[in-house]
Amino acid sequence: MKSYSPSEKLYLEEVMKVSQKTKDAVKGLAIGALIKSIRLQLGMSQKVVASRARVPQSTVSRIEQGGRDFSISILHKILRAISCDLVIVPLLHNSIDSIRRKQARKIAEKQVNYLKGTMNLEDQEPDSRFIEELIKQEEERLLQGPNAKLWEE
Repeated sequence: MKSYSPSEKLYLEEVMKVSQKTKDAVKGLAIGALIKSIRLQLGMSQKVVASRARVPQSTVSRIEQGGRDFSISILHKILRAISCDLVIVPLLHNSIDSIRRKQARKIAEKQVNYLKGTMNLEDQEPDSRFIEELIKQEEERLLQGPNAKLWEE
């Protein structure tokens, strides 16, 4: 398993914190609403933005009204026309460790439940504590092994 350096892990955690703060700050506003707000604060008309971006004015209007049928390159042009950068950052739902642990748990439960099923066929009902311990051991084994094993289902 490739392990990441502490600096890589800290960097990713910092990016995730900033991403979450940005998500919270925009309070669910659509990109079009943000563009319109910035454009109005700058005192620009849609026509001026369209001209600077070299796109039709109808495109600016459609995006500001919440249309979703546009490319990132068009969005990049419009944002550049209003002196903005386009930043696209994946925002993890949970920490990397918790995502990996959850996946390891899922695979471990599947594997142990298969074993439990075969034991049941032989009338060897295992104790629930024993099953839980097997799941925990398998989860740890999966977390220590190659990352690819976690995602092979």
